[in-house]
Amino acid sequence: MTGENGYWRIVALCATALLASGAAVQLSAQSGSITAAPSTPWGTPTNEGLPNPYRTVADWAKLPDGRPWGSTAGVTIDPQGHIWVAERCGQAYPGGCGDSHLAPILEFEPSGKLIRAIGADLFVFPHGITADQEGNIWVTDERGMPGKGYVAIKFSPTGQVLMMLGTPGVAGTGPNQFDGPKAVAIADNGDIFVSDGGRSSARILKFDRNGKFLMEWGTMGSGPGEMDTPHCLALDSHGRLFVGDRGNNRLQIFDQQGHFIAQWTQFSRPSGIFIDRRDDTLYVADSESGGVSAEHGSWRRGIRIGSARDGSLRAFIPDPNTAPDYRGSSAAEGVAVSRDGIVYGAEVGQKDLKKYLPIKP
Repeated sequence: MTGENGYWRIVALCATALLASGAAVQLSAQSGSITAAPSTPWGTPTNEGLPNPYRTVADWAKLPDGRPWGSTAGVTIDPQGHIWVAERCGQAYPGGCGDSHLAPILEFEPSGKLIRAIGADLFVFPHGITADQEGNIWVTDERGMPGKGYVAIKFSPTGQVLMMLGTPGVAGTGPNQFDGPKAVAIADNGDIFVSDGGRSSARILKFDRNGKFLMEWGTMGSGPGEMDTPHCLALDSHGRLFVGDRGNNRLQIFDQQGHFIAQWTQFSRPSGIFIDRRDDTLYVADSESGGVSAEHGSWRRGIRIGSARDGSLRAFIPDPNTAPDYRGSSAAEGVAVSRDGIVYGAEVGQKDLKKYLPIKP
């Protein structure tokens, strides 16, 4: 094996061997390299002993009178520091926006004042939401009905539709089709990554900044590079793509050509990911352990905070719902963090947008 492709095949084979031996695979500071280092053993819950240096603020974001919060899957923060959420038209899970004329994409000031609502009549089941460097807002629609859904939509900051990836109302696995688009991540050069995790799809699709299909990778499975419900995406400061492989209770890490770098299980069952690219602090929201995911029953739901550079864990914001027999999605599914360290959690089951303020020493 020679050249770049041969190199990456060797990397993937080495990573697979390390994973099979039970060693913890961690990223070094250099893009694409891996090392074996001590860490939490695979499958061991990382619940206890981590501090929670935050206090919770509920009911801070104000909707117009008479409009209730619905199931809220995604949250992002734009370059102005405004908070955007994907909210399902006042409906509880598994309801959505298919029969509603409400605008489900909401922009808030940090004070909680609603600035605008966009996207009316465009969505069936809004899911992931991402702000790019120019302040545009990307939202995926996980489900479909005749004429809409199964798409990823790019909005201007004022709500104008700038781009639509996918075929509205048509589920599929072709280069311009999605079967269950979950999340979007935007690279520094404008390349677009979409995670597609529906009934017939477990893959990542890559497009250029103009929406031209470039490539895809991933198939259903649990091996390195395989996926089961790729639910969330984020890029670190080196441009590595972190994929929340929720059905496999792990993060997978790739370069932007789809080459497998590492997998981490110590961040539990990932529903949402945020990476602060100033120092690569990694925030991973787990909304299902011990509830929807019975096989992950000994792990607590909440937001785990650590490093995208070495996989170490630093803090844990626990779900206040500690009922061991709770069978719904709880705590944050989507997570985003402001430049001053405030953590925002979008809750599907609780129909809320929580704010977590750092506790000053």
